[in-house]
Amino acid sequence: QEWNEKLALLAKERAASCHTDSPPQHSSSFRHVGWNTHLSAYGVTSFSDAIHSWFEEGKDFLYLSGQCRENATCQHYTQLVWASSGHVGCASQLCLREGDLWEMFVCAYYPGGNWEVNGQLVMPYKMGLYCSLCTSSMSGCFRLWDHVDGLCEIPKNPCRMSCGQHGHLNISSCKCTCDPGFTGRLCQVRCSVQCVHGRFKEEECSCLCDVGYGGAECAEKVQFPFHSCDVMIDGDCFMVSSEADSYYGAKSHCQERAGILAQIHNQKVQDILAFYLSQLETNNEVTNSDFETRNFWIGLTYKPLKDSFRWDTGEIPRFSSFAFGQPDNQGFGNCVELQASSAFNWNDQRCKTQNRYICLHGKAPSVTGWMKVLRR
Repeated sequence: QEWNEKLALLAKERAASCHTDSPPQHSSSFRHVGWNTHLSAYGVTSFSDAIHSWFEEGKDFLYLSGQCRENATCQHYTQLVWASSGHVGCASQLCLREGDLWEMFVCAYYPGGNWEVNGQLVMPYKMGLYCSLCTSSMSGCFRLWDHVDGLCEIPKNPCRMSCGQHGHLNISSCKCTCDPGFTGRLCQVRCSVQCVHGRFKEEECSCLCDVGYGGAECAEKVQFPFHSCDVMIDGDCFMVSSEADSYYGAKSHCQERAGILAQIHNQKVQDILAFYLSQLETNNEVTNSDFETRNFWIGLTYKPLKDSFRWDTGEIPRFSSFAFGQPDNQGFGNCVELQASSAFNWNDQRCKTQNRYICLHGKAPSVTGWMKVLRR
């Protein structure tokens, strides 16, 4: 249905009368107008509540007989969903009745519905797949996910979204391009973070600090005690957490310690980390045998807007070690873990899952060996 200002004026005129019956005489340009009205105590009901109550009457509409259930009202519903009512205008009005303040909600529809033939209601719509009989002038279909029905429409905005005052919508891709200083899917987040020693992550409005720096703006120099590394591989220090957290919680913990969630760029690093983690299990150093805590986050996530996995530093992986059949959850499992049941190969998982994690702390000042002896 398309909004019509002339119908809105008719609705305003009727609402001003503060009567739910006797619609006003309408202009010749609208010969058959349908009406829905709702009267309630002031402040109790919103316009969306009123429309929802009309829609809820559909539970009392018996399609096969074209009638309402006994002792029930459903005419508001049938007008609301009347297939050929392509235009609508609505208005509300405060009314003083017997000393109490009420609110009148009115919608006018054109062409109107609820027509009867020989005392029987004409079917408001043809049963079938929603929007399957839209006419050529109504080429779009708008469906609300919390309702089972769909409405034919002329799609002025096929994306069904807005980028607000601080972005511009690309109709072909249905993605927002945000103005400087704003981020988020709909450019709704004001973001002016300055990353002194790090990379600004626009989609998260946060800094990813260079190794050796911490703080919200990566301005704090942090010295990491490299002698406490769990695993040293080609000078890179890897620390395995003893606690579990969500992906973004783990990422924050690593940054607090002047590191990042681990990145794995070749088979050598993958094999060594997998071996080390398997030894932790063998030596009973995994204190909680719960499934989730046997897996470990690494710094890789799926970016829907880029349709690819990216390291937290923004790089596209040139090496991967996904388990057989993985990844299989794009859009739902956007974060990557080393999965114990797959010999610590990679698996995409829901980011809120509680896993242990591996932090990478860069290169130590001097390297005496490629791997630290496993602690027992």
